[in-house]
This record gives sequence, C-alpha cells and structure tokens, in this order.
Amino acid sequence: MFFKYLIVFAQAHHEFRIPELQSVAKIHGFDISLPEGEIETDRPFMIVGLQSENHARQLAAIYEFYAQGSTYEEVHVQNRANQALWSRYKLNTSFKFFVTAFNHKLPQTQQRQVVESFSYTDFMGKIDMKNPDIVLGCFEEYVEKKGMIRDRHDDHGQFRQVYLGRWIEELGSARVLIKTFDVKKRNYFGNTSMESEVSLLMANQTLASPGKLIYDPFLGTETMAYPAAYFGAQVLGSDIDGRQMQGKGSDRAPDLILYNYTGHLLTFDITHNPWRCGGLFDAIVTDPPYGVRASAKRLGRKKDSVPKGWRCISNIEAILAHDSPYIPPTKPYELSNLAV
Repeated sequence: MFFKYLIVFAQAHHEFRIPELQSVAKIHGFDISLPEGEIETDRPFMIVGLQSENHARQLAAIYEFYAQGSTYEEVHVQNRANQALWSRYKLNTSFKFFVTAFNHKLPQTQQRQVVESFSYTDFMGKIDMKNPDIVLGCFEEYVEKKGMIRDRHDDHGQFRQVYLGRWIEELGSARVLIKTFDVKKRNYFGNTSMESEVSLLMANQTLASPGKLIYDPFLGTETMAYPAAYFGAQVLGSDIDGRQMQGKGSDRAPDLILYNYTGHLLTFDITHNPWRCGGLFDAIVTDPPYGVRASAKRLGRKKDSVPKGWRCISNIEAILAHDSPYIPPTKPYELSNLAV
C-alpha cells in the first residue's frame, strides 16, 4: 500500500530529478510510485507514493501529504477529508506553521491570513518556532515571470497550485551534503573540478553504496570520486597525469581525511588502457576532458622528434640518463574518438 508524500526539490538540475529518485529508492531497496502521465520535472513540487515514512526519510526535503488544490477552498475540503492524518497531533503537540511561495513573495499579512484559515484544525499545543514537535508547511506555486515588469506583490492568490503537508525529518540532508562537498572548501582542487551538486547527483545514479566498485577513468582531482566514497563505495581512479591525482606534497591529505577517501589511483593513457576483461566494475562515473581548459589528450608528441640532447633509444634509458622523473609528453585527442 502506498501513502502520498510531497517532495520539495532543492536542486536546480531538474533533468536529474526522476533518475535520482529512482536510484536512491533502488539503493535502499524500496519502491516509489511516480505521478501518472507526463511529469513536469521543472516544477518544484511532486507528489509520490511510498510504502512507509522510513522510506520517505531516505529522500530529500519531503512532507507527509495532506492536501492540494488550485484554490484554498479545495485545499480545505481535502484537508478536512484527511483529518485522520493530522488529528493525532491536536493535543499537547508543539507545532510550527509556515507559508511560502515559489516564484512569488508573500507579505506577512497574507501569510497570517492563510495560517488563520486553518483554525478549524484546532491544534491545542503551543506554537514553537525554534524546536517544534511537528512542522506544517503550506506552499503556493506561481508561474515564473522572468523579464516581466510588475509590482512585487501583484498576483496574490493567482497561483497554479497550493500544497499542504507535514515535514518529515531527513536522515541526510541534501543541502548539508552540497555544502560538505563544496569545491571552495577543499584544500586541493583543479580549475575544472565538478561542482558539488552535480557530483552528488551522478554518484547517486551509480548506486554508490558499500560493496560497490566504482571506476573513474578521468579522475583528475577526485571530484567525482569523493561522493561515491562518502556513500561507502570502493573507488578506483585513473588519469593520464598522475600529478593531478597526487597533488603537491601533503596538500591533498586533508581532503582524503575529510571525505574518508581510500580509493586507489592508477596512471595511464585511457586510449592504451590495461583492462582486459569486462564486468569488473559496478559502475563507471566520470567528468571527461573537454573544452579549452581541459582538452582531451593522449600520450605522444605533436611532432615525431626527439628532444635535443636525447640520443637514447627508449624512454627508460632517457630517464636514467637525465636522472630525473620522466613526465611523458601528450598530444591532442578528439573526444569524439574517445567516446566511440
């Protein structure tokens, strides 16, 4: 049996919303019922079906669904019909009731009027704005009007939908994780390090969890590997330039400790990779090289020439002759060739 829950999306990448919900549900072993028909993923609210509140706690900002409607009259009718859901909190339960709007700003007077319209619920507990036992949220969704000149308080009440629900405490807040993996807070990062929100979304879709082996063929500064390791997966990464992975001296160590990262690092040209079998990894996740700042490269020289003073037959002899670390040269490589 499925119960209704209201999801309030925090992340801006709406193309990832459905795949991420399905991935998180699969990781934790429960089913999720999505709305029927075509889903408008760019809208900030979605009503889904889950079999228990424990399942809901595994997801993002989520509320036990009470009512929705295109007018408050519809919301009140539906909320009264669902009295069994909220009547258990009427006695001796401290509460907080807030009203907010998406794509609109509500004045305090309007918010107060909305709260007072729910007086029939007759909650007897005290109002506690800091540490309440339950939090009730009312969300008005307005149509986006970017580029249009209008007064900030125009269109009051002309919302698409209004939703009502009880907030369910999350086991792991997505907002907290986004801040945890913020690139700006790291001790060591590169100029093309993936932003934290996208790396978390991609890690979820690999089903990263304990017992999984995840591979990143373009590891760089480990931006994609950190979230997967944080979720308990074993990470293996490779890159053509070992200096990016290792950093300078001990500048990489604080990040490894912060994210509990114990992955293994390999240095080789992916176009001449050592893998000789398939089915080794549970998932492959990466941010491939592209553009000007991080273009795709492979081992080799742009011109078939030997550096001046080098008359050695092999690179090994050259390393011994110069008595210094050998950094192999690279040449441009079309990303389209790599993706084939």
